[in-house]
Amino acid sequence: MANNLFFLLCISFTIASFVISTDVRKEVSKIRPDDLTPTGSDFAYVCDPSRYAKLNLDMSRFAFCDSKLPYSVRAKDLVRQMTLPEKIAQLGNSAEGVPRLALPKYEWWSEALHGVANFGKGTIFDDLVPHATSFPTVILTTASFNESLWKEIGQAVSTEARAMYNLGRAGLTFWSPTINIARDPRWGRIAEAPGEDPFLVGIYAVNYVRGLQDVQGTENYIDLSSRPLKVSACCKHFTAYDVENWKGVDRYHFDARVTEQDMEETFNPPFEMCVKDGDVSGIMCSYNRVNGIPSCADPNLLKQTLRQEWDLHGYIVSDCDSVSVMVTGHNFLNDTYEDAIAQTLRAGMDLDCGKSYPKYTGNAVNQSKVRESDIDKALENLYIVLFRTGFFDGIPAYKSLGKNDICTNKSIELATRAAKEGITLLKNEGGTLPLSTGMFKNLAVVGPHANATIAMLGNYAFESKHPGSPCHYTSPIDGFSTYGKVNYAAGCGDIACNKTSLIPQAVESAKIADATIILVGLDLTVEVEKLDRVDLLLPGNQSELINQVANAAKGPVILVVMCAGGVDISFAKNNPKIKAILWVGYPGEEGGRAIADVVFGLYNPGGRLPVTWYEANYVNKIPLTSMQFRPDDSKGYPGRTYKFFNGSTVFPFGFGLSYTKFNYTTIQALHTLPVKLGRHTHCHDLNYMANKTKPTCPAILLNDLQCGEYFKLNIEVKNVGKRDGSEVVLVYSKPPDGIIGTHFKQLIGFKRIFVAAGGREVVNFVFNGCKSLSIVDYASNRLLPSGGHTIMVGDGVASFPLQVTFH
Repeated sequence: MANNLFFLLCISFTIASFVISTDVRKEVSKIRPDDLTPTGSDFAYVCDPSRYAKLNLDMSRFAFCDSKLPYSVRAKDLVRQMTLPEKIAQLGNSAEGVPRLALPKYEWWSEALHGVANFGKGTIFDDLVPHATSFPTVILTTASFNESLWKEIGQAVSTEARAMYNLGRAGLTFWSPTINIARDPRWGRIAEAPGEDPFLVGIYAVNYVRGLQDVQGTENYIDLSSRPLKVSACCKHFTAYDVENWKGVDRYHFDARVTEQDMEETFNPPFEMCVKDGDVSGIMCSYNRVNGIPSCADPNLLKQTLRQEWDLHGYIVSDCDSVSVMVTGHNFLNDTYEDAIAQTLRAGMDLDCGKSYPKYTGNAVNQSKVRESDIDKALENLYIVLFRTGFFDGIPAYKSLGKNDICTNKSIELATRAAKEGITLLKNEGGTLPLSTGMFKNLAVVGPHANATIAMLGNYAFESKHPGSPCHYTSPIDGFSTYGKVNYAAGCGDIACNKTSLIPQAVESAKIADATIILVGLDLTVEVEKLDRVDLLLPGNQSELINQVANAAKGPVILVVMCAGGVDISFAKNNPKIKAILWVGYPGEEGGRAIADVVFGLYNPGGRLPVTWYEANYVNKIPLTSMQFRPDDSKGYPGRTYKFFNGSTVFPFGFGLSYTKFNYTTIQALHTLPVKLGRHTHCHDLNYMANKTKPTCPAILLNDLQCGEYFKLNIEVKNVGKRDGSEVVLVYSKPPDGIIGTHFKQLIGFKRIFVAAGGREVVNFVFNGCKSLSIVDYASNRLLPSGGHTIMVGDGVASFPLQVTFH
């Protein structure tokens, strides 16, 4: 009897879990997997009535295809119609789809860091779509300090991405941009990062995300959960992530020990801006632990911070195989895979880039470690984003995009302009640059990057082992060939430059040239994902090549450095034979044209360094694995970034020269900022140096203020030189003197403007007092200090006091 009862219960469970009506079962049996998968232009969108008719399914049975319903209701209906095994099959980046619901497979993983790339499984390059525009890497694009350019690039990239989706060659979810702080020049992924300043990084994130996501006319939706998306962006890697593999310490085992002060002040603000101001629809959590807890398993970071405090409208995805890394690398709490899945799902991670969720979540449910309701919520977050992209309903405005919208002349020219705007002039002795086309016709173009092509793309562009490439390349040799006769000599066999046998040929070329351009630097064999640097020097014999060629050259010598993280080129900076130095990052597919146009004056460079270039001995003073920013005299740490570093530099953050000269005049500036306090607002103490008099009310918590006070700054910029040019106006705030442990200064605003020779432009800034003058104390409180702040323009070209008073 007991056996019969057990048999009947098993039969009942099977029927309850998996039965489908006879009519639907007959319909489903006719559906092939290929019918469900978007493979070309015939696939319009999931809930296309003609598609359901073709599949012999009645679309009216599926409420998730009712466009009159809110996305949240539709997503819930879709998830509720799935069986548990079907739900689990959708939790990895390669979602399996549900044939009986006519839900196709979907690949979440596509990349668009600086152009649609063939990284990730969701993007396909083939004979139909062999190319996409490759813009400069992010570090160089950021050096333009041009917000509108960043957004315009995002718009161009998303147009190509949407066109590729229409052709069945890409998804609608792109895991870009990278917005981690470039904390240390040794970090291998600095090419991907927008710089070392959290405000700058955040502003870049907002503009690029808006460029990728915004559908014109829908930017200010009241209900952000229903706001349409051109494509979905994803800001990564959250958080305190910037160690790849340094002296045996890798990202799969690294525990970032971070103070709450540094988290609040530096690591998290770019992500907060990305969520709040950029309305990003995806966040990727990082491999590393943060203070002992894997970031993908930390509910404080994911649920409390991202969702509750910042109000993320989107999904959270792991960096690829992060769940597996928790088990095999971090050995977090000696978790099994089922434990790790329970940890991450409860913490708020919706999607696993990897196979751990699809493979082990069923076991986790059976072991009562995971609730089905947690799975449902994760899937709802995912599908709401896909609804917003038009995956289910389409977005008519983008229906016509196709092959002719990829690699357009407009996009190629934008990539060229981006490279030009980012290129930074670091030295120009005696006004050597620009070169005159009439005087310099015989050019020696030498060095390991003289004939660069793939190296100009940096990372997250195109892997050589897969199909796909930029629209075309313009190498430095090609670029300079339009200005004169080029005599090319590599000087080094490769970037490692381990041999000196090729140097003599480069020397001979320089002896007879009217001008010599030496192109050196780094590439992905030196700085890249999974590989950090151990020094700040040019590799191998590159310095020897530079010195020998410079000493032998007949004409002026111009040094061009291609890299992401800074290198110590003090020897070249101090060498009188080297007349000019340009930093060109990794300038993208049109890098050669951009470099040549700058050298010969077709474009006047206006880029500024988004990172500090330290001297070589910096690496001996502080390990890469130390996460702190403030200097520590007891350990000999000099601090990090321009905000805290107390040593000498090769070139400082924000440095950049021009072929012309600009003068600044302050037209209007407020010198007093009265801040009104509420009846129950209390003063907050600050630590001051012993020789400083502490104010009666040192500071107020920002959370206790209305923060409605603003101050204006109007600056007149006059071009007093003979060439048109662009100037980047940088504005910093400096806290009152004597406060212990705060930053030296912080960037609060910037604008790039074009000023014709002899002309003038007025730049207007409006600053919020709380945002622009606040500090973070040792207890991670964000405060507004009273007293004499200083507003500085550029490197002290103009400054004025600003007295904050409480009343």
